[in-house]
Amino acid sequence: MKILTVKWLIVLPIAALAFAGEKDKSNFTPGPVTDYPARQTIDKVTIAAAPFNMRADTEKAFGKLDPNQYGVLPVLVVIRNDSNKTLALDRMTVEFMTVDRERADATPAADVRYLSGLDLPNKPSKDPMHVSHSKNPLNAWEIEGRAFSARMLPPHETASGFFYFRAPYSSGTLLYLRGLRDAATGVELFYFEIPLDKIGQ
Repeated sequence: MKILTVKWLIVLPIAALAFAGEKDKSNFTPGPVTDYPARQTIDKVTIAAAPFNMRADTEKAFGKLDPNQYGVLPVLVVIRNDSNKTLALDRMTVEFMTVDRERADATPAADVRYLSGLDLPNKPSKDPMHVSHSKNPLNAWEIEGRAFSARMLPPHETASGFFYFRAPYSSGTLLYLRGLRDAATGVELFYFEIPLDKIGQ
């Protein structure tokens, strides 16, 4: 009986640690689309976007890691489908646009771990430098774990996640999204152009 007691004393702390680790990985939940002022609605589909360029915001989603310190801007995208159609998101493209209309494509979440934040350019870069992912602080589970990954969006459902840009945030920047389609017909929705620092309509 004493041996069993000792075993439970050993197992319980390990289980508690494992549970705590899982809890830490699930403590960020994006709010509803109406929580974010930068949003646009077209054909009963609302897309909101929020740049996570402040430490108070990145800490909620990425913990100790602040991607901005390494030249990567996370932008949270929330899509609410209030139509009666299922949306196909597998061909959706997302671009970051500066006030000068310079564009930068989103970096795939799986590639962020290879980016170097040294010598951050003043304008978006489509050809970022690469470093060994094993020593890169950006090689953290949160980057892919928090990334936008939905490929289909049923009626009256919401999908959310981050897109990553090697671009500095500044006033006047936009997020440009296109390629959302009616899954049944293949017809593409009108593009979305969302000012990141203005209240959406």
